[in-house]
Amino acid sequence: MRLKFCSLYSGSSGNCQYIKTENTTILVDAGLSGKKIQQEIVNIGEDPKNIDAIFVTHEHIDHVQGAGIMSRRLNVPIYANEKTWEAMLPLIGEIKSHNIKILEECQEVGDLTIMPFDISHDAAHPVGYNIFYNSRKISLVTDTGCVNEVIVNRLMDSDLMLVESNHDEDMVLIGPYPWPLKRRVLGDFGHMSNDTAGNLISRVVKKGKEIVLLGHLSKENNFPQLAYKTVENILKENRIEVNPGILLDMTYRDKSSRVYEI
Repeated sequence: MRLKFCSLYSGSSGNCQYIKTENTTILVDAGLSGKKIQQEIVNIGEDPKNIDAIFVTHEHIDHVQGAGIMSRRLNVPIYANEKTWEAMLPLIGEIKSHNIKILEECQEVGDLTIMPFDISHDAAHPVGYNIFYNSRKISLVTDTGCVNEVIVNRLMDSDLMLVESNHDEDMVLIGPYPWPLKRRVLGDFGHMSNDTAGNLISRVVKKGKEIVLLGHLSKENNFPQLAYKTVENILKENRIEVNPGILLDMTYRDKSSRVYEI
């Protein structure tokens, strides 16, 4: 069986990514209510009871809101690093001791191998993820205010990547946010802009047939057509062919993406 991926939700109002092989199913983040997450899994033709684990990127509520209820309802383990566990426990409620898993540098769940890597965000210890199945690789990087060589290297050779394209910088600057919030969004511990996403993707796509999904769009400071066009233009400026070529597509804050198989 091939490796399946679907972004159930991705945005400032909640995040949850679904990854499946024939034998193993995991979620990365559970940032909406357990009811919404389970229903969206059903909507894509899958069974929530098959979830084997939840992996958390960081403790912000749009990434952990439903993690506790999902763990309690389905008896599912939650993986997160030690600092993230300390920060998120007050937010997600009591978790059975056998379902509290401290994330290691390389974690195997069924036939998936999950490897975290450090990112830059105003959280206790935020991470992105590489997920491996046989020779296939999925990479997830959102909620990072800047891009460094670690992130670039960890996205290399991906077959599918979800990359944050959170905001348009001009929209942030002229928008209604108070200045401290604008400074947070634009700072090194905030979020990636459309331009930053485009430049990052340009550095890491090499095969010419990768699936690249743009995610975690701000409701107030972005919109899908702008994010897509900005990234597409940067890729074309770097002589990278798009559709055909790499498959560039969107994720959504209020519905699931397409289900991709690699």
